[in-house]
Amino acid sequence: MNAHEKLNYVEFAARDLPATQSFFEQAFGWVFVDYGPAYTAFSGQGLDGGFFQADLCSTAASGGALLVFYSADLEATLAKVVQAGGHIVKPVFDFPGGRRFHFTEPSGNELAVWSDHKA
Repeated sequence: MNAHEKLNYVEFAARDLPATQSFFEQAFGWVFVDYGPAYTAFSGQGLDGGFFQADLCSTAASGGALLVFYSADLEATLAKVVQAGGHIVKPVFDFPGGRRFHFTEPSGNELAVWSDHKA
């Protein structure tokens, strides 16, 4: 449902659209709709969005927004991210309210996963 003046969609650059698409399908079960060879979209993931072909990526170090997944089982999600080809850039660490880790997907975009469950 579209809500007035609420976040509705997010777009990421992707150096390698097929690899990025495959990663999110394997790690998180996402389903994509392709709109030509240079754009793919996802929905039903808490926030709808897409990936467009570009030689750029979003990282926290470069000032990019950090999108954060929630997980009820942080270690299981970490294993799925690694198995799908994600690169861990910040191993699991504690912070007020829980634990989290940061990863990059095959196109270099940085995301994070947090949990309020103890190990």
